[in-house]
Amino acid sequence: MPEHVTREDVWTAPVAPGPVDATIRVPGSKSITNRAYVLAALSAGPTLVRQPLDSRDTRLMLGALAALGAQHERTPEGVLVHPLTQGDGEHVQVELGNAGTVARFTPALATLGTRAVLFDGDPAIRRRPVSPLLSALSALGAVIEDEGRGAPPFTVRGAGGLGGGTVELDSTASSQFLSALLLAGPAFGEGITVRLAGGAPPSEPHIAMTMDMLRQFGAAARREGTEFHVPHADLRRSDYTVEPDLSTAAPFVVAPLVTGGTVRIAGWPEHTTQPGDWLRSLVRELGGRAELDGEGLTVTGDGRVRGTRLDLHEVGELTPVIAALLCFADGPSVISGVAHLRGHETDRLAALATELSALGARVTDTADGLEIEPGPLHGGLFHTYDDHRLVMAGAVLGLRVTGLRVEDPATVGKTFPGFVDAWQELLR
Repeated sequence: MPEHVTREDVWTAPVAPGPVDATIRVPGSKSITNRAYVLAALSAGPTLVRQPLDSRDTRLMLGALAALGAQHERTPEGVLVHPLTQGDGEHVQVELGNAGTVARFTPALATLGTRAVLFDGDPAIRRRPVSPLLSALSALGAVIEDEGRGAPPFTVRGAGGLGGGTVELDSTASSQFLSALLLAGPAFGEGITVRLAGGAPPSEPHIAMTMDMLRQFGAAARREGTEFHVPHADLRRSDYTVEPDLSTAAPFVVAPLVTGGTVRIAGWPEHTTQPGDWLRSLVRELGGRAELDGEGLTVTGDGRVRGTRLDLHEVGELTPVIAALLCFADGPSVISGVAHLRGHETDRLAALATELSALGARVTDTADGLEIEPGPLHGGLFHTYDDHRLVMAGAVLGLRVTGLRVEDPATVGKTFPGFVDAWQELLR
């Protein structure tokens, strides 16, 4: 963490003056937007992606696809993505930033061209695992140079395509390894069959999302236990509409549990593969009400939070916000099943244990989660480690903690550039 932070790098999270009462509309899903961009680039004709998320991560994805030969243009209706071409020159670089989705979804696409593609980005991305994915691509015949790092920077030397076939993959560190291979599968000569090795991948809903979107773009994706098959296919879809990001909605969903009152999340889909939909169950488990209708989701709470035990293996990205929420619970809580969070934007478990404990709670990171003992919380500087989800966690804490200063709020631009303004509007 930085030794010192200037005033411009800090946001004093607002305290709720009383029960909340607001209607919020969150931006499009990052997970769906980036998958739609990849599938559009692999399609036979242009695809208009409607209501996409516009954030640092999605811009990095568009930039990566453009570097690989899939151009795009912004229109009043969304982003029109054109199919991949061979592009120009012999060498090109893909800028990853700290976007794990870009680092994992685009190397397979580089095998389809004929250029040497260097992948690199922020210092943090060099600590995020991609070795199992690179090993699987190499087993399928890709030429990859990483000097044994298994992480960026690495180079993929395209040879005009991959034959595809069957490959084993350890996806226990991230479901994105599996999704990356499945998304590229329709472009491989024989398609792809992925047999999972090791344990189950985290975030099963994200795998279901990938399979569902492949089918919507025209691929006959199917699953048999731990084996996934996507045959070669000519993808085609003229337009695709992105759902609101339900994980990004998490701090707004839990706000009524912290302060009392009601928040309405406009446009919450009645049927979805997004892992964030699990928040409806969480609200009820912790004593609130969550009612879904054709207009969206209405959440009501009384300002009391129950201590609980939660296995968040399938919804790990919600852990920072939920951990912050549980610091206000009426008893101790345990979060488990999220060991993979140590390889996200930062070691989220260690970061949460450190920062929540510094504010007065007693939080310990375990082998696969957190043990949370609530205590009187006080203000202070909440470090965010260049992690957008920690900014959101800080906002939740600030609802009832005076003088909570959140470091580097701009990092939330990774998924929700307008988050701070939307949060302050929530409390008006």
